[in-house]
Amino acid sequence: MNAIDTSRIRNVALVGHPGAGTTALAEALLVRAGALTRPPKAEPGNLLDTDAESARAQQSYTVHLAPFEWTAPDGTTHRINLLDTPGSPDFASHVDAALAVADLVVFAVSAVDGVEPMTERWWHHVGTLGLPRMVVVTKDDKERADFRAVLAQLRDRLGSGFIPLELPLGEARTLRGVVDLLDEPSQPDTGQHDTGQPDTDQPDPGQHDTAGHRRAEPVPAEMVEEEHRLHDALVEEIVAGDDAQLEKYLAGDTVTAVELGRSLAHELADGSEFPVLVVSAAMGVGVDRLADLICELGPSPDWRAVADTDGVLLGADPDGPAVVQVFATVSDPYLGQLSLFRVRSGTVRTDDRLVNTRTHADERLHSLYRVCGKEQTPVSEVVAGDIGAVAKLVDTRSGDTLGAKGNTWSAPHPAERATVHSVAIEPRTRADDDKMSAALARLLAEDPSLRVDRNDITMQTVLSGLGDTHVAVAVAVLSRKFGVTVDTGEVKVAYRETVNTPARAEGKVRKQSGGHGQYAVVELSVSPLDRGEGFRFADATVGGSVPRQYIPAVEAGVVEAMTKGGLHGFPVVDVAVACVDGKYHSVDSSDMAFRTAAAAALRDALEVGGVTVLEPVSRVTVTVPSTLQGDVMSDITNRRGRVLGSTTDEHGDQVVEALVPAAELTHYSIDLRSLTGGRGRFETWHDRYEALPAHLVDAAKKSLAA
Repeated sequence: MNAIDTSRIRNVALVGHPGAGTTALAEALLVRAGALTRPPKAEPGNLLDTDAESARAQQSYTVHLAPFEWTAPDGTTHRINLLDTPGSPDFASHVDAALAVADLVVFAVSAVDGVEPMTERWWHHVGTLGLPRMVVVTKDDKERADFRAVLAQLRDRLGSGFIPLELPLGEARTLRGVVDLLDEPSQPDTGQHDTGQPDTDQPDPGQHDTAGHRRAEPVPAEMVEEEHRLHDALVEEIVAGDDAQLEKYLAGDTVTAVELGRSLAHELADGSEFPVLVVSAAMGVGVDRLADLICELGPSPDWRAVADTDGVLLGADPDGPAVVQVFATVSDPYLGQLSLFRVRSGTVRTDDRLVNTRTHADERLHSLYRVCGKEQTPVSEVVAGDIGAVAKLVDTRSGDTLGAKGNTWSAPHPAERATVHSVAIEPRTRADDDKMSAALARLLAEDPSLRVDRNDITMQTVLSGLGDTHVAVAVAVLSRKFGVTVDTGEVKVAYRETVNTPARAEGKVRKQSGGHGQYAVVELSVSPLDRGEGFRFADATVGGSVPRQYIPAVEAGVVEAMTKGGLHGFPVVDVAVACVDGKYHSVDSSDMAFRTAAAAALRDALEVGGVTVLEPVSRVTVTVPSTLQGDVMSDITNRRGRVLGSTTDEHGDQVVEALVPAAELTHYSIDLRSLTGGRGRFETWHDRYEALPAHLVDAAKKSLAA
């Protein structure tokens, strides 16, 4: 692919619910454009999912870049950079990455399943980003496909503005083409429809031969009335947003398809209209018209200037200063780390040097590539608005901005998504242990939405992600790509314990049987503190009963004993400890003796004062449709949770806020998905420690020993 003018670039994110067919649609477009050859027996959707995990599940787990060139009906050649995104909410961060560099979002909605939970969620989210949106109804060749029902569902669930530009000719087994509603034919009984087949009899200079051509064929008699009615409604909807065309239309003059398209492009860009198309990726029906309309209606990269976090605007000027936004990082077996980027301004060339705005370090662009699935094609330059890749950057990660020296613009980062599912990981062998730290660093560079923590209390390494599938795929990638095999297990709950009532106790160390001995006596006063206060230590001795040089050893002994655990083996917290008295020997006393005596005194004081086991409690916000609010609140109560209240968000969903013991949330991401049919989502974070009910203490001790 050669360099192309910025105005003829289209950056398009394909978004949909799992199974809606975004990957199959992307591949159908690539095949139709001649950019990809599908083997005869290959199923649609299997060629871009090149990683083993996606191929095995037949579901995308990462964003795939798929560029191709397309000649629009006016004869101009465009570059369409497709960003095929995962449908699962577990991989939402990959969708965020694609949306960060897209100018148009195409939603795939199954003609069989209709508007599903992730469609609704992403529709509202993209709306808040202000990105133009259109809808493609996919799988119209499948049994139970119903385009008209899906159109009604879009309007019912997602609001107004949905305007069909096409109608299917037949559906399911009888699907054979689409009727073009935007460009109504001059004859009352014929219409323009896309058969999905190449027209070898009537060459069209505005199309690639490999892309297939639209043919004018008669509209079935039973559809003529509907076609006219919908065409008239479409014209009225479009001209209503354009004063000049509305005046022309009301005067009785004909508004041409070109004029309608021009107005619709503006209304698509400003978010007032959402074109609805219909395709069958398997049959190729409607695919070439989708590519045409992306070129004709989709905004180019220079349609608006983008503001960074400081409000500085930057436009897509090929002659401007070079600014590059890195939006994804992948590990290639031959090229190493490959950074996918969009050029926000200027033109970048091989061996250019740019500055990372985060690290202020220089980065050299050694080799530039255009990426399509797993294929990389070397290029010499990438212009403003276009998307490319660069290999082996030294210290650049996803979300970073690179710019010419003196650049101050920095790409805004998508909001960080909270992890909701965790597992403990342990290297299987010594060799795995040696490589695990470096492998985890590479894994996090490729997917920053993952998190790795080391819990020094439970002595576990914890891998957290956006869901159970996200974490499972990360573990598989860790083994396949980075050569580290780990075993996974339950994350232990970090219980604590504290003293119930004030108590005093004495600890003694006496070993004076001959030679240099050990001698120390420490008396401690231990009392409870409020939750979350931690630990306080004071020296309350008088008369030098414990020499000053041994007081730090006393404190160290107390801290060590608290860390090792109290009567139940859990770390001790929220206590105030004072050294009130003691004895020493001028020869046999030592730091070690006073540390040991202090630890013994603390244990005895806990026995005198009694202890309470504390469990971590999380604050949880659950967002669900109002019809599911009761089920969610009941489930929270069954988890020993306390519902604090609920509110209604801007989309009419209920946001339930509650306090729930962390032990009850281990598998909540899985349970909530099952309870709500995938329509619920939640966030959680540590809030406080509270007393664990006495009947659960034994179970907590068993979990510690496991």
